Amino acid sequence: MVEPSVGPGGGAERVARRGRRPAGQDARGAILEAARMEFAEQGYDGASMRSVARRAGVDPGTVRHWFPEKSALLPAALGLAEVSPHEIVKQVVDGPLDRLGERLVRVALKVWDDAGPDLMRVALPAVLGSPELRSLMPQFLLAEVLGPIARNLPSEDAALRTSLLGSQMIGLAMARYVVGLEPIASLPADGVVAAVAPNLQRYLTGKL
Repeated sequence: MVEPSVGPGGGAERVARRGRRPAGQDARGAILEAARMEFAEQGYDGASMRSVARRAGVDPGTVRHWFPEKSALLPAALGLAEVSPHEIVKQVVDGPLDRLGERLVRVALKVWDDAGPDLMRVALPAVLGSPELRSLMPQFLLAEVLGPIARNLPSEDAALRTSLLGSQMIGLAMARYVVGLEPIASLPADGVVAAVAPNLQRYLTGKL
C-alpha cells in the first residue's frame, strides 16, 4: 500500500508502507528467527531492536511487546525465554559484596534448574557447536552479566576477576547439565552453593 506524504519541499511524495504482522505468536516466531539471524550476522553489539524488527517485518513496538530489551532476545532465541539477564544481575549485586559469590551460584542454579536439564543439554551444545553463536556469547556475557558485576567491584583487576568467575560458572553448567558429571550433576543446590561459592568469592574479592 502506498500513501501520500509531504516531502521536505512541501510537495506530495509517494511512500511505500510496509505491511506489519499482528502481535501474535506468528509475530513472536518471526522475531525470534530474525533475532537469531541478526545476532549471527551482526554480533550482539551490532544487532539492534530496530534491525531485528526490520528483518522480521514488524515495527519495533511489536518486538518490545514480546521482549522489552535486547538482552532478553538472545536467551529467547536460544530457547531460554524465561531468562532475564537484568533480573539475574540485580539479584546478584544487591547485597553485601562478601556474599556476592554465594548469591551468583544460587541465582544461576535456580535459573538453570527452572529451564530444565533437557533444555540445558540442548541449548549449551547448540551454542558451542555454532561458530556464529559461540562468538556471540563473550559479547553477551560482557555486556549483560560480567560487565555489570565488574562495575560493582572496587579492584582495578575487575575484568580479570569476572572472567575467572565466568569460567567457573560455564564449567559448572557444562558439568552439571551437559556432561552429567556425578556427583555434581545430582547434588542439591545447597550442596553446590557450599562447594562452589567460596572459590567464586575468592575470584571476586580474594587474593589471586
